[in-house]
Formats: sequence, structure tokens, C-alpha cells
Amino acid sequence: MTRVLVTEFMDGSALAFLKNRVQVDYVPDLFERHDELLQRVETADALIVRNRTRVTSDLLAAAEHLKAIGRLGVGLDNIDQQAAAIANIQVLPATGANAIAVAEYVMSAMLHLRRPMTTGFQAMVGGDWPREQFIGGEISGKTIGLVGFGQIAQFVALRAAAFGMRIAYFDPYLTSENTALGALRSRSLDELLAIADCVSIHVPLNDETYRLIDSERFAQMKTGAILINTSRGGIVDERALIHHLKTGHIGGAALDVFEDEPLDQLRGAQFEGIDQLILTPHIAGVTHESNHRVSQVTAENVLRALGYE
Repeated sequence: MTRVLVTEFMDGSALAFLKNRVQVDYVPDLFERHDELLQRVETADALIVRNRTRVTSDLLAAAEHLKAIGRLGVGLDNIDQQAAAIANIQVLPATGANAIAVAEYVMSAMLHLRRPMTTGFQAMVGGDWPREQFIGGEISGKTIGLVGFGQIAQFVALRAAAFGMRIAYFDPYLTSENTALGALRSRSLDELLAIADCVSIHVPLNDETYRLIDSERFAQMKTGAILINTSRGGIVDERALIHHLKTGHIGGAALDVFEDEPLDQLRGAQFEGIDQLILTPHIAGVTHESNHRVSQVTAENVLRALGYE
């Protein structure tokens, strides 16, 4: 019987959908045990992963029957795509299924950084009335600079425009301008950073984008601008960000992704003492709704690749 190995958490209804058609080996913490993963993948016809399973060339070499890799998400930097192509294994991301979740995360992070209302709770219940401390600022009339202008970035642009923001973007891989929502295409990343009040990252991690936003690029940003990264951690130089947050040049940041994940206590300690900072554990694209969509799309992609229509 056709066998599908799932190594990270997946929505229950999508699992049931799979189990009605194929044998499913669901071990949502298997990514933590590489030797066992190598053993189990030997007889798998398809593999389903999120971002913590390292699909390396040695793993693919052990997977003699593997025909497809379903990715519960869109980032593919944890999968050796070249090795998969050589082995004629299809790599199937759940394109678009988590776009709404990421876009709403970006908007909520931006609103909170501009007007951090929840931080006043303790002062209020303690009898204080810190009005001046929590006045904050508006996003209407401000410019959001989108680094990359794929589907998720366009979903962010749509929501930002509804708040009265100006939309600017930089994406060297687009062959034509996208004038929807009055979006302004920047000629370079440096030009975008110079005009943006909020910079949101929407590019994959590769050799070209590793530490794309470094100390020099932070220095080019407007004083008080904020940064949001929901893409991949290695794109932003975390030490440089911390430095510019502490000097006040950068007005705030939201990081959902980190160069080394999961973030341990030692690496987490470097962010201590910074008020205008949101840190979340790579969950921007994960909501109850998006998890269902991503899981269902992935299940359908894998079944289709295995010949189940």
C-alpha cells in the first residue's frame, strides 16, 4: 500500500483525508530524531514536512521509493531541491495557503509597534494613568516598503492600503510594474529603505538574500522606521538590528523568524532590554484557519503526485 510519512504537525482533518486513501505514518516530532527519520523514510512513497525537518541529500538517498515531498508552507530552504530534482522527486509547497495569516500578522505587528496599547495594562491596574507614555502614532499616511512583491506581500499591500498607507516595493524579479493600489516600484532596495516608514520582508533565503538587511542597510532606513520579518531569519542581521534598536535609529521591530531556530536562551538573551520589539516562534503563517488550508492543500498535492485524483 502507498505510504506517506509525516514528520511535523498537520491538521487532523487533512490527516483523515490522507488516511482514507493511503497508509499514513504520522510522527509529528520525528524531525528531532535523524537516525529514526532515515530508517522510516526508506519505505515511504511521499514525505510531508514543515520547516524543521532537514531534507538533506543523505535523507533523499535513503528514500528509495520517494516520489514527492509535500511542504506544509512555502519556504524551501530546509529541502535540498537540487538533490530532489536529480532523484526525480517532486517538491510541493502549499503556495498561497498561509498568505492571509502572514498578511494579518504583519498588519497587527505594525499597528502594535506604532501604538503598543497592551503594554499599559500593568500600569493601569496599578492605579497609574500613563496617557503620554501610550499615545503612539498612526499608520495612515505612512509608507510601507515591501521587500519582494509576491502573493503574501500583495496581500499585505491590500490591507495596508485599506488603512490609508502608501505602498512601495522592490522586487528585481518582476518583469513589469504592479500598479495595483497605486504601488510605487523602487529602482533599488536602498531607494526603498530610504522612503519606508515600515519595512516588511517577503523574500526567500538564499545566497543573494543572506543578511540582505545588514548594518549598512539599517543606517539607510529612516530614523524611527520599523522592521517586520516573517520570511526567514538569515535575511536580517540580528546583531545589527539590536544595535540600531538600542541607538533609537530603528523605532521597533517584529521578528517571527531567526537565523538559528528554535531560539534558545543564550541567543534570546541578546534581545533583553529592548522595549519596541516583538518576538514570536515562527508562527506568522500558522493560524487555526491557515493550518487547515495548508494541510489540505499539501495532502491534495501529495495525493495528486502519487496518482490519486
